Amino acid sequence: MKKSDIQIFLAHASEDKPVVLALHERLKQAGYKPWLDKKDLIPGQNWRSVIPKAIADSQLFIACLSQRSIAKQGFVQREFKMALNQYADRPPNSIYLIPLRLDECDIPDLRQEEYGLNLRDLHWLDYWEEDGFEQLERAITYQFKLEPEEPKQPVIVTPPLSVFNFEIVRVNAKGEQIRKESKQSQYFSEDLGNGITLEMVAIPGGTFTMGTEDEEIERLVKKFNWEGFRRERPQHEVTVPPFFMGKYPITQAQWKAIASRTDLKVKQDLDFNPACFKDRSDSDRRPVEQVNWYDAIEFCARLSKLTVREYRLPSEAEWEYACRAGTTTPFYFGETITGELANYRASETYAEEVKGEYRKETTAVGQFPPNAFGLYDMHGNVWEWCADTWHDNYHGAPTDGSVWTENGDDNCSSLRGGSWSFNPACRSAYRFDLPRRVYYYEFGFRVVCGAGRTL
Repeated sequence: MKKSDIQIFLAHASEDKPVVLALHERLKQAGYKPWLDKKDLIPGQNWRSVIPKAIADSQLFIACLSQRSIAKQGFVQREFKMALNQYADRPPNSIYLIPLRLDECDIPDLRQEEYGLNLRDLHWLDYWEEDGFEQLERAITYQFKLEPEEPKQPVIVTPPLSVFNFEIVRVNAKGEQIRKESKQSQYFSEDLGNGITLEMVAIPGGTFTMGTEDEEIERLVKKFNWEGFRRERPQHEVTVPPFFMGKYPITQAQWKAIASRTDLKVKQDLDFNPACFKDRSDSDRRPVEQVNWYDAIEFCARLSKLTVREYRLPSEAEWEYACRAGTTTPFYFGETITGELANYRASETYAEEVKGEYRKETTAVGQFPPNAFGLYDMHGNVWEWCADTWHDNYHGAPTDGSVWTENGDDNCSSLRGGSWSFNPACRSAYRFDLPRRVYYYEFGFRVVCGAGRTL
């Protein structure tokens, strides 16, 4: 049997979606046929009939267990029981069931009464351990006696994922809070040395509409007297694979940890402390700025050498998808922006909100509300470089989230998110271009981790 012959059903709770999406992607990259409702259910299908069939068609059932899933009643528990029934009823060695723990949790007491089977009878696998994926592949190879295959490109291995909790807020056009909601996301941390870490948040894959509709563009052009908003069209649908993104823009402390590593140099030297706002008590927690595109590329290359994982700048599509975090409003927190939600030129207004404080400098990362993915400072603070070459509009743009270099201006790249000195138009869709060698005290960046593709 070959890897491509093995359909793997991934049963999980919705709360564990980010890590299970990442597992789905790793299994797919490794050559298997993972089945996941988020990826394989077609709109309009009856999931109550399709899911049992998908379980029946699978050779391997992975019960993704966590403190959240074992406490949750509903269809995920029914999936586990359906798998136990398949395990009991089918011929020996025709289906395997692996309890896979995403964190330190108890194996639930789930029984298949007729044959006396219990999920607790099966030895589990701790996926959160450092070699979790390797142990999973070892189990699959043993169970299915896999035929040797041609070596593939190495899969990016991430450390064990942890969970963090946070709150998001939503506001109306007056800037009034209309909702507050608790969320959680998963992440891993890179050790950059001397107690400095880099937190990378799991961003689930998905499809979104990139850009801005014509009617809204014309309203913005009139309000802000800026023709550049027309570069946000045409709107188009983009499907983005899962990836990891920095929880914050790169901070001064993180920059210094990598810039000081001359042994990791790839193409150019890096200024050890380029930031303008560096003589503050909280400077280490402020974003690094006064870095150009090439500086950011060198930082990513050094970080990749240090960690043996691929770090890079996000594509424009990845950046906007990550910023929106499932929203379709101008800002990830709703219809407008206020000085209590982000660091920008809040002395001007976007909609019907009251004017706020214009701070006139960067602020420490993480002090404003995050979006639903758990990313902070996506609006304001510093502009963030993207990997793409500049294109004046989205005609011919890729629809798979990849970095767009074809037929672009390779002397310029886009910046996203606005900055501490920018006006309130720093929406999820806003894009701005500058020559790659330009640096300024508004320009920073954040990194992504993932296999990445270039078009």
